[in-house]
Amino acid sequence: MNNSQLSKFINLSLAFLWGYQGLIPKILFINPDEIAIWQTFGLSYTQAQLAGQGSGVLECVFALLFLLSSSKYLHYLSIFSLVFLLALVAFLIPDSLIRAFNPVVTNLAMISLSICYCMLHSQKATSFSSQSKGSI
Repeated sequence: MNNSQLSKFINLSLAFLWGYQGLIPKILFINPDEIAIWQTFGLSYTQAQLAGQGSGVLECVFALLFLLSSSKYLHYLSIFSLVFLLALVAFLIPDSLIRAFNPVVTNLAMISLSICYCMLHSQKATSFSSQSKGSI
């Protein structure tokens, strides 16, 4: 598998994960934890549902960006977002971090995929610059 194929695989994986996280627990089957997070900001139950669904739509848009773009800056934004969301959940629902299926596992896996993508592309840039120096 070459770097281009690996990059596409990483982007497809992240698109699936962001899409799933936006669609399943936020839009189709609203998770009670999602509502609880929004209610801590003073929203009513109905407003919290709408806010949760809105965040699900944003995550689905993020998934589409991974399908349509190959930017390392998208991966930086993904890493930042995942760290922020993990910190938010750790602060608001700390017991969720010790459950069988928890955000630590998912977020760290997604962060790792983005780091791998960035490493692949820094490796490409390094090998390109060393090739161009050798041809001068």
